[in-house]
Amino acid sequence: AFFEAERIHAEALVVADYSFAYSHWRASRSLDQWLREEGVPGIYGVDTRALTKALRERGVMLGKLAVEGCPTPEAFRDPGEENLAAQVSTRELKTFGSGPGSKRRVVLVDCGSKGNIVRCLTQRGAEVTLAPWDYDFTALAYDGVMVSNGPGNPQQCRPTIAHLRKALALGKPIFGICLGHQLLALAAGAATYKLKYGHRGHNQPVIEAGTQRAFITSQNHGYAVDAATLPDGWEPYFTNLNDGTSEGIRHRSLPFRSVQFHPEACGGPTDTEFLFDEFISAIDSRAM
Repeated sequence: AFFEAERIHAEALVVADYSFAYSHWRASRSLDQWLREEGVPGIYGVDTRALTKALRERGVMLGKLAVEGCPTPEAFRDPGEENLAAQVSTRELKTFGSGPGSKRRVVLVDCGSKGNIVRCLTQRGAEVTLAPWDYDFTALAYDGVMVSNGPGNPQQCRPTIAHLRKALALGKPIFGICLGHQLLALAAGAATYKLKYGHRGHNQPVIEAGTQRAFITSQNHGYAVDAATLPDGWEPYFTNLNDGTSEGIRHRSLPFRSVQFHPEACGGPTDTEFLFDEFISAIDSRAM
């Protein structure tokens, strides 16, 4: 009920400081105990800010964790060449929020979805079908599609992009979050690229196109959409106020939208959770 994923997806944890005394009222064990149970190594006492600058100063440099005295570690791996979404996606269809109060059927394409996306949809009266990243969801009966967040290079998710192209032709509401934003852009015909540092943290300001409305958002991504490559009929939706990068796109006449940030953020700013209301409204409007 309180977790955002079924398991730890990180292969290792590097932090500057570690507290050996935990006090959260929901805690049942320490972070160290949890990592050990999951077989995930961790290291603390590292200047993570300096490490990030070293790895990112010339774009993206590969790194690995090595322990002195241990056998030679594995060769460098390039996550950008792997389909990370496939590694974290559900393997089967799952349904949430079904019942008499469920009026809208929403397919949530799981590229690494957080649990709070499901909560935000079911709280608004949606029956949510969680589908694997490569599942052809267009064969399902649905009223709207949401494409989730997830890790890695969006161009590795070629089946998802192909299915989204089919969904665009059907005209039903589509909403993408984070990786889902990049996948929708690729399906529409735009391009993506790797950011030098990426956007990480809970205090990223964005502004809505055509208005003076600014929002504080939660973000965690290393790729971005090139807004200059948007095809006819598409336009910017949100823009990052720090560096001017794309934070969202939308179709001018059809119910297709996506955002780079996390409107389901929890914890973090909930300033943009209203986007779920707009998505549900788009479904209801089409049903009228």
